[in-house]
Amino acid sequence: MIAAKGYAAAQPSAPLAPFNFERREVGPHDVKIEILYSGVCHSDLHQVRSEWGQGIFPMVPGHEIVGRIVEVGNHVKKFKVGDLGGIGCFVDSCRTCHSCQEGLEQYCEVGSASTYNGTEMDRKTLTYGGYSNVIVTDENYTLKVSPNLPLHRVAPLLCAGITTYSPLRHWKVGKGQKVAVVGLGGLGHMAVKFAVAMGAEVTVLSTSANKEKDAKELGAHNFVVTKDPEAMKAVYNTLDFILDCVSAEHDLNNFLSLLKRDGKLVLVGAPPEASPLRAFSLIPGRKTLAGSMIGGIAETQEMLDYCAEHNIVSDVEMIAMKDINEAYERMLKGDVKYRFVIDIATL
Repeated sequence: MIAAKGYAAAQPSAPLAPFNFERREVGPHDVKIEILYSGVCHSDLHQVRSEWGQGIFPMVPGHEIVGRIVEVGNHVKKFKVGDLGGIGCFVDSCRTCHSCQEGLEQYCEVGSASTYNGTEMDRKTLTYGGYSNVIVTDENYTLKVSPNLPLHRVAPLLCAGITTYSPLRHWKVGKGQKVAVVGLGGLGHMAVKFAVAMGAEVTVLSTSANKEKDAKELGAHNFVVTKDPEAMKAVYNTLDFILDCVSAEHDLNNFLSLLKRDGKLVLVGAPPEASPLRAFSLIPGRKTLAGSMIGGIAETQEMLDYCAEHNIVSDVEMIAMKDINEAYERMLKGDVKYRFVIDIATL
């Protein structure tokens, strides 16, 4: 076994603290990655506090992982020592169900192996995430990372990036479309960058008027304060597509009213409480309310390549590992632009 160190929550009420554990040895199809940076996702906070169901403790969070490959198995073909590698939200899947066969491993019908707070596909071996110094993964669930982008700003692409890229691609967002992004946070700021790069006219919908300057700097063409009834009325029945990135409780009916006939509202944020929905918010305009998760391995690689081609990275604030608990509190207050990233050298 390989000795590893990281930060873990011992139980839902406990702060993250230093934790020593073991990774498996490198198998024939595995790569060993020296982790350099790990993004801090809002879902990390939900899971260490068991807000999405009972977690598995001790829990080492982190599923926005980038680093350098330091060892490869005998049969590895995709990577060599010295390459940069990335790991997203899952590290394996059943590989045989319809979704896996179609390259949509994120929807594995057996249940994929989460990067942390889960188990390997044997349903016994616990998985530990990127708030640590080393990880061992199958080459087929490892992503190639371009050396031409700042690596610390690439890390959040492995979740925030693919979470927003996937629905924009799936619903073919592009030129001639009016697209809105609800919420300008870790997910929302990436959604703006992608939608602008794809050629759409982009509007940011936010409760905070003071985010207008930031939205415009990210490339948004328009900004609407959702608390202002007149501002909302001005965009009623004008939008083709809305990507909702908000993880707090909010009224979906208000946003559905902004869509044109056949418009689509897609959820990627995950509020803990159910949202009431009126049937007549959908029926008269033949509107669609949908959800989207992350992407499969092939689509995540496509997203990383797209980012390298278009020079798209996340806006981040670097932190030391010891400051993770403070970062969680700041994240709850929205006090970050737009993603914390842990410098694992500080571990």
